[in-house]
Amino acid sequence: MEEEGAPVAGEVETPPFAAETHAAESMAADMDPWIVFESRKTPRSEFDGWLESNGPSQVNRFGDEESGVSPVGWIAVEGLNHCPSTGDVTGLQESWEKLLASGRPVSFQTVKELALNHGVLTGKWLMHLDSGFKVDHAWECVARATLDGKISYVKVSPHNPKGDGKHVICAYNQNFTDESEVIRLDNVIRATGVKCSLSYKPDVYTYLGIYRNNRWKLCPTIYESKFDLERVPRRSHIVNKVTNLEVT
Repeated sequence: MEEEGAPVAGEVETPPFAAETHAAESMAADMDPWIVFESRKTPRSEFDGWLESNGPSQVNRFGDEESGVSPVGWIAVEGLNHCPSTGDVTGLQESWEKLLASGRPVSFQTVKELALNHGVLTGKWLMHLDSGFKVDHAWECVARATLDGKISYVKVSPHNPKGDGKHVICAYNQNFTDESEVIRLDNVIRATGVKCSLSYKPDVYTYLGIYRNNRWKLCPTIYESKFDLERVPRRSHIVNKVTNLEVT
């Protein structure tokens, strides 16, 4: 599963440089067939049936060879306002290799600079959930919000029988450097009824293979959101993990 399995808080639990393993799993999932609902091309009336047939806990990541069912990398919904990223990923990766070869220290700021230079600014809130009702329900919530145009794009990992019983849901926005935009997307996700902890990861980290337990000791997520059930009106506590400051 892409976006490093589950725990975010401690950033331990796996052997050093497990980042390479996560990156390889991510690439394999991206290259396998996806199940995608395109809101602009598919009649809205077909959405309920599509959702019921493609619940993340029912779809097998590796398919079934005997039954002729293909592996599935991701299940996704493209919103009406979805526009594919226009950044220069190849140029970004070339600049990254030059940076590493130069021996300059790698920090959030140097990675952010590369992202700005190459226009790779998208990012996503991640939700790690148990297989079964929890993930299927949360997925339905954010998928419907995407169909309604409140989120531009969401995807969820299918069930991995060889994994840890977890799924990851990714809800995307256009610019990880715009904190107000990141907070706004959290508000939309919370308004759908999702109450689990969320963590936010810029796509630049994914493209550069920066996952948990990477050799540069970078935390691969830059915000954390915990829903406050006690507060009225209810809202998230969001912490910027780069500055360690609470932003909501």
